[in-house]
Amino acid sequence: MTTFDDRENAFENKFAHDAELQFKAEARRNKLAGLWAAGLLGKSDAEAAAYASEVVMADFEEAGDADVVRKLAADLGSLADEATIRAKLAECMAEAKHQLMTEI
Repeated sequence: MTTFDDRENAFENKFAHDAELQFKAEARRNKLAGLWAAGLLGKSDAEAAAYASEVVMADFEEAGDADVVRKLAADLGSLADEATIRAKLAECMAEAKHQLMTEI
């Protein structure tokens, strides 16, 4: 193998690794946001865990965050507006990345 091939493989591996980390961070962010929303809705621990899973699954409807925001906004109603939800998602993303980095 040439040096060029080695570099190409290294870049491909890094890209795959970064994409996997981003996917895990988004899923963890959605779980954290779901737990936050469940708390606002007054759900029990078991109900909160199930609701957080629903929020994670909602992210698979379309690309981007719009599907998660739409679900949370619909479920929370007057408890939180879209700006508050988006701010919480950003906060949860920072926490999710921190959690993932401490696990490595």
